Amino acid sequence: MITPAQRVSQVKEYYFSLKLKEIAKMIEDGKPVINLGIGNPDQPPAPEVLEALNETAKRPDTHGYQGYVGIPALRKGFADWYQRSYGVTLDADKEILPLMGSKEGIMHISMAFLNPGDEVLVPNPGYPTYAAVTQLVGAVERTYDLQEDNNWQPDLEALEKEDLSKVKLMWVNYPNMPTGAKASKSFFEKLVDFAQRNNILICNDNPYSFILNEDPQSLLSIPGAKDVAVELNSLSKSHNMAGWRVGMAASNPEFIKYILRIKSNMDSGMFRPVQEAAAKALSLEKEWYEEVNKVYKQRKKLVLEIMENLRCTWQEDQVGMFIWAKIPDQYPSSKELSDKVLYEANVFITPGFIFGDRGEKYIRISLCTSEERLQESLSRIKNIITN
Repeated sequence: MITPAQRVSQVKEYYFSLKLKEIAKMIEDGKPVINLGIGNPDQPPAPEVLEALNETAKRPDTHGYQGYVGIPALRKGFADWYQRSYGVTLDADKEILPLMGSKEGIMHISMAFLNPGDEVLVPNPGYPTYAAVTQLVGAVERTYDLQEDNNWQPDLEALEKEDLSKVKLMWVNYPNMPTGAKASKSFFEKLVDFAQRNNILICNDNPYSFILNEDPQSLLSIPGAKDVAVELNSLSKSHNMAGWRVGMAASNPEFIKYILRIKSNMDSGMFRPVQEAAAKALSLEKEWYEEVNKVYKQRKKLVLEIMENLRCTWQEDQVGMFIWAKIPDQYPSSKELSDKVLYEANVFITPGFIFGDRGEKYIRISLCTSEERLQESLSRIKNIITN
């Protein structure tokens, strides 16, 4: 009997993968389910980005294998974007590595820096992939709590009182998913200082900083951050290019070399027309982002009305493409409320427990749905509450 590797039993199928199968079956059975769960941008990329893709794809010389480090125009595009948006200077040739989406960077970084038995600080609540990849590479997950009364930031002083001698890497994610919390410059300064004192690599996953956020921040803007940190970024959310799979890792040249050693054994380069179009996307003016955010602002009003009808409470200053809210006491768990809305109103909202037990009493709704569908969701939810 052929059995899978032990690592297969250490991780579960991604929650959304399972839930999408269930929703697809419900729709097949005639139930008109509206999915408000996933942060999958439904607006298109800028027209000039699509034009760049089309024009480059027409050329006969753009369909072969590409270099592992991306074309110079894409690396320069990322460097200019970081300088313009975050005030961060990056060497386009040595400090930037384009990725096929930032999600693959989580695996590449983990494989490049972690040995079996190394400990990894993972946020709770947090993106489930951090924990899953930690387990897949044989490292040890060590969660740290994020709490609403501390603005969903780690208590670094409390952490430092613990034995951190085996901790090699710490995942952070600001603007935060799922909570929408922003990080201040002073917090990032404390984080860099914490990493330097404890010899820990900080990895900031930063794909949400342009959605409903007037003050984008980068961890790499802090002096000394490049010595102890890697930052991931992506065009998926910021440029409506989720399916294109274009991301980046940025850090000092040595760290980038380590990550490249892993990446160069995993793929054969990104499709050249996608790279050319991504470079064009990175040159977009501020007005384009503002137009995208106008749509999200209108949708946010409807999502907050849904939350209000569910008698949930939320923090007003959250950013990003989700609303994170605390459920009323009448529901013992986020799963119970999520299932009630799904099976009675045919509307799926994300239960917070999937992000860790600190999310048990919270739900999350995506802004990546049209106003018409959000209005319909609101009507259905009002109906089940009335009944």
